[in-house]
Amino acid sequence: MLTSTLSRNICQQQRSLLFATTRAFDGRTASSRYFSDSHDDFAPKKTSVDGEDEAIGLIKKQVEEYPVMLYMKGNPSMPQCGFSARVVQVLQAEGADFSSVNVLDYPSIREGIKKFSDWPTIPQLYVKGEFIGGCDIITSMHESGELKPVLEEAKASEE
Repeated sequence: MLTSTLSRNICQQQRSLLFATTRAFDGRTASSRYFSDSHDDFAPKKTSVDGEDEAIGLIKKQVEEYPVMLYMKGNPSMPQCGFSARVVQVLQAEGADFSSVNVLDYPSIREGIKKFSDWPTIPQLYVKGEFIGGCDIITSMHESGELKPVLEEAKASEE
């Protein structure tokens, strides 16, 4: 009886466990766990971005500040679309350190990034402030060997 009750309590705790990912605009992600009955003070916080002008200003700051910046759907540990997942795979295969923003969390950035680059799709990769491309271009550059020197240059400028 004690074992049955203990097992049931553990199962209930496992079911109530929620996983969340906190995202800073610098793209660095840190997974955290919290229980659904935790106080709101312990839940991940998101920065608010109001309006297109603020979003474009923030995007400009991010691509200038972070050598390799990826705007994607989801985050590197849990991409929310196949194209974003493919770009993450390519960057990881290249051994690149990169920052990312989950555009699904920030509708104004999702729209702003398209205007900023004049490119209609997401994901979008920026290296040293320069727009490199989306999934097809990044994949093609990776396969041809053109991406590696671009990423190495960004890494060298960081050091």
